[in-house]
Amino acid sequence: MTARDPGLDGHPVVSDEAWLSERKALLAREKELMRLRDALARDRRALPWRRMDTRYVFDTTEGPQTLDALFRGRSQLLVQHFMFGPGWRQGCPSCSFMADHMDGMLAHLAHRDVTFVAVSRAPLADLQQYRQRMGWQFDWVSSHASDFNFDFGVSANPSRQGSADTYNYGSEPFEGEELPGLSVFLRDKAGTVFHTYSTYGRGVEAMMGTYGLLDLTPKGRDEAPGQGMAWLRRHDQYDPE
Repeated sequence: MTARDPGLDGHPVVSDEAWLSERKALLAREKELMRLRDALARDRRALPWRRMDTRYVFDTTEGPQTLDALFRGRSQLLVQHFMFGPGWRQGCPSCSFMADHMDGMLAHLAHRDVTFVAVSRAPLADLQQYRQRMGWQFDWVSSHASDFNFDFGVSANPSRQGSADTYNYGSEPFEGEELPGLSVFLRDKAGTVFHTYSTYGRGVEAMMGTYGLLDLTPKGRDEAPGQGMAWLRRHDQYDPE
């Protein structure tokens, strides 16, 4: 075994030969994880669906629209449950961080038959004002007049707030007024809409491409224990470097 010299902050520094040996060992683990992710994705696609019988109506820039209209002629719909409640002055920082990743993906998603839309309970005018401030282009609609957010477990029902079965399929207590999520829907040729998948908690990291890149760096996410995303700011609120 090649001796390890202390590097920056005491991190091991080894010879080229030793580094390559350890990198190959890590590559084997990375490939194992990729295979597990591929298998999990197949299992996710194999989940049974549930038909959406409730007629949800959303406020949009084109007037009131039902859920099936949000597909914009495509067969798949990806919804970000964006934390922005009635009376809020601005959207949640972490949901804004998620949304910052989306505009560059829209054309690619559209060419894979996927429409993306963000949904929040705040009135449409508040959403559009914040959208303009952030410079986003994706569609954002308001569920203010419907039970959509409550039915999908991302807005607190005052009669159940704090109960252990209100968020992330009963795995976490509902803390606060709004929480994040992602939901996926399918529309068949007859116009029937099905709910195929939802994910909550850390599952929403699927939208956080920045985290994937940070995970490749020596400092990683560099988040203090127990503080999570306390470092995060809306992109127009960071201090100049």
